[in-house]
Amino acid sequence: MKRFVSLLILVLLLVPFGLSAQPAKMIKTKVPKRPAGQQDVLQLTAPPLETVRVGFIGLGMRGPDAVERFSQIEGTDIKGLCDVEADRVEECQKLLEKLGRPRAVGYSGSTEAYKAMCDRDDIDLIYICTDWVHHVPLAVYAMEHGKHVAIEVPAAMTLDEIWLLINTSERTRKHCMMLENCVYDFFEIAVLNMAQQGLFGEVLHVEGSYLHNLDDFWPEYWNNWRLNYNMKHRGDIYPTHGIGPDCQVLNIHRGDRMEYLVAMDTKPCNGPKVVKRLMNQECPDFQNGDQTSTLIRTVNGKTMLIQHDVLTPRPYSRMYQVVGSDGYASKYPVRQLLFRAGMLDETESPDYQNLNAHAALPDSLCKAMLQKYLPPFVQELEEKARQVGGHGGMDFIMDYRLVYCLQNGLPLDMDVYDMAEWCCLGPLTRISLENGSAPVAVPDFTRGAWNRVQGFRYAFK
Repeated sequence: MKRFVSLLILVLLLVPFGLSAQPAKMIKTKVPKRPAGQQDVLQLTAPPLETVRVGFIGLGMRGPDAVERFSQIEGTDIKGLCDVEADRVEECQKLLEKLGRPRAVGYSGSTEAYKAMCDRDDIDLIYICTDWVHHVPLAVYAMEHGKHVAIEVPAAMTLDEIWLLINTSERTRKHCMMLENCVYDFFEIAVLNMAQQGLFGEVLHVEGSYLHNLDDFWPEYWNNWRLNYNMKHRGDIYPTHGIGPDCQVLNIHRGDRMEYLVAMDTKPCNGPKVVKRLMNQECPDFQNGDQTSTLIRTVNGKTMLIQHDVLTPRPYSRMYQVVGSDGYASKYPVRQLLFRAGMLDETESPDYQNLNAHAALPDSLCKAMLQKYLPPFVQELEEKARQVGGHGGMDFIMDYRLVYCLQNGLPLDMDVYDMAEWCCLGPLTRISLENGSAPVAVPDFTRGAWNRVQGFRYAFK
């Protein structure tokens, strides 16, 4: 009895010091019940497509580059080009001609022009590159008219939009993929492979960010739409480049899931100045802080640190780091790998028995390890990817994998639940910030199926 009482006292003493499973008070959002007759789309497959026939919506900043990349992937047919501005459509038509492709059918002149393209029965995939706020209605209309969709980041900005995309994908059985290119960057994809091979031991903590001063880019956003969104919304509104690679390393909804988050931000210092400079107006109620930091804890006791800052002068960084029980990787600000003694063998390092836990590998060995652990399909694509380009080649690998999976009837590398988990930081961080940095529960967007698939894997025929 005395032993039981002692243990009880110990438990009661430890709980206030953070060893409880969850915070005492946590804000939760509604998880809508799955509509009758729907099933989840984990590992969703569709009939293989010998030729992927695609239509593009949004030909401003990113659309033309996507058209150019698709033109250099075998087994694709660009059927439609759509933008509100007719001159943008014509510029992409000229691009197709330059690359030896036939002109596509053009759609322009109206914000509803995309519907005629989606109504066609000779298009399989709609590729959406518009501004953020128009992503969801375009994607929903396309899926409801029998098309798979690929949506630029972030695909959805609110929880209602996220659930709408999930329900539409589940109901129509159409792929809904977010075009998160950073999961295909060479460093991230090699480190993911290292983690899957156990080189870091158990991965415990990951970091990611979007730290990118946009002073040189604000004027390029049509009608200042991106600046306007920062003016009106508080929180990490552009989280996917940082969190995407992190979630793959942690097998989110493939054996683990994000449980809750806590966010903090700075005051808006530079935002109002940008508005004054570009729009010549005062903005005393600018919403987004210059920097937002978010801590996330998973069900399996892993942690994530995600940051967003597009307003302060600093070097570009996605802050990518992987911290394991036996190893470490970082891409910013310095590319580094570190492993405990015994984690490598003589084929990887002649000094493999003398590694230590506080010194990074020499640069030459780091470079060799990163090349060795590129997956075979990336090694095969690397030369062409770097030649075609798209943020150094990762955009081409992303499009290639999308086409490959559609051609072979395979599950896509990223599904609608990845989209949901990576986009939900926008609305959830705002809830946390507006409630004094309170813990906010992350919904289970799979509605109970997060542990059914074990481990992230690429699909191959």
